[in-house]
Amino acid sequence: MISIQGVVTGSYIIAIVLFILALGGLSNQETARRGNWYGIIGMAIALVATVIGFVKPETYPILLAALVIGASIGLFAAHRIQMTQMPELVAVLHSLVGIAAVAVGYANFMGHGGQLSGIELTIHDIETYIGVLIGAVTFSGSVIAFGKLSGRIGGTPLTLPGRHWLNLGLLIAVFWFGYQFVLGSAAGAGMLPLLIMTAIALLFGIHMVMAIGGADMPVVVSMLNSYSGWAAAAVGFMLGNDLLIVTGALVGSSGAILSYIMCRAMNRKFLSVIAGGFGTGGGTSAAASGEQEGEIEAIDSQETADLLNNAKEVMIIPGYGMAVAQAQHVVNEITKVLRGKGINVRFGIHPVAGRMPGHMNVLLAEAKVPYDIVYELDEINDDFPNIDVSVVIGANDIVNPSAQTDLDGPIGGMPVLECWKGETTIVLKRSMATGYAGVQNPLFFKDNTRMLFGDAKDTLDAVFKAL
Repeated sequence: MISIQGVVTGSYIIAIVLFILALGGLSNQETARRGNWYGIIGMAIALVATVIGFVKPETYPILLAALVIGASIGLFAAHRIQMTQMPELVAVLHSLVGIAAVAVGYANFMGHGGQLSGIELTIHDIETYIGVLIGAVTFSGSVIAFGKLSGRIGGTPLTLPGRHWLNLGLLIAVFWFGYQFVLGSAAGAGMLPLLIMTAIALLFGIHMVMAIGGADMPVVVSMLNSYSGWAAAAVGFMLGNDLLIVTGALVGSSGAILSYIMCRAMNRKFLSVIAGGFGTGGGTSAAASGEQEGEIEAIDSQETADLLNNAKEVMIIPGYGMAVAQAQHVVNEITKVLRGKGINVRFGIHPVAGRMPGHMNVLLAEAKVPYDIVYELDEINDDFPNIDVSVVIGANDIVNPSAQTDLDGPIGGMPVLECWKGETTIVLKRSMATGYAGVQNPLFFKDNTRMLFGDAKDTLDAVFKAL
């Protein structure tokens, strides 16, 4: 006869396989929807197995109430949150994982430590301490990331004097109080070191994200995703739950790999992400100060349509402005019209376009733009000299030539889409305001650049009608 524990273990193995398949599916646009379903089914199996194997029947009403409340909040958020707010939502969800790890750590310390002794107690205390540490950093860092992404906190990095020495001091203090926590736990005096470490971890999370410039926030979102995974793995160790350990490790490692890939794409050092304070250079040029560098040449919707009609090669470069205007659907309609006329239309996607990894890919997939005409920066950058018309929709920092000319600036050294090498560049913007990094863009003042001002959806609707 199969025991309940055997059923739970088998269910966990199935869930783990489905989670791995989900990650594999999410690595490609064509299989992303299937990957999501793998993840949903795996989580449902894991949840049911956990309830059957570990929850006492008398606590079912409490659990049911919690599930109803949580599901209601999730459904409300899913219907209420706009696509432009997805980065903020992701940051909030990361913060919830972090605070959950902290809560489980304290509950685990207060509820189970007295049942252990010797090396088992030491291992238990180390697991608890690390779980609370990672959870607190994830929580406070994610809250600050939410504030920056939503505009409640400015994108300018906070660079305190000697910030790296400060980080080192906080790290040493964490190790010291960890030693005191393990020593004092057996004698019932571990709570104070744990509380002090939690406060230090919260401060470190705040300082780490505050020291990162706005242009690099997509990397921060990816990094916090990794932290949330390690926090979940730490909770798994505290609770002795193999599924949480494996799932957390999957999320943590995949988030770390994505962060590393994005850092390479932005010419950043991965360790500087962890330490905080990258993307903080203070260039002193006009571009860095936000001053205009010359005259601009405006264009209207009819002229834009004429340029597109006469082109053979068109490159569309979407940015956060497209997400704000919800212009992805009319962009797809324009693409279909141009392709129907034999014009080769492609999309160039920068790794940090938008406010989170894959932001533009999600928007284009929502609008049903064909996957095979969407290219990453390294696939498309060499083609710009052959492009007749590049259309930049609400992007700024990712097409800024000063990344190559002002290496001391906030985006100095970051690879960008070199659209200015084409015949004509049309930039859609509401105004001449600077991008998220706070630097002016010399692209706007080049002889082959035309500015199409207004809301991206309204102007593109007019271009579509003209076409």
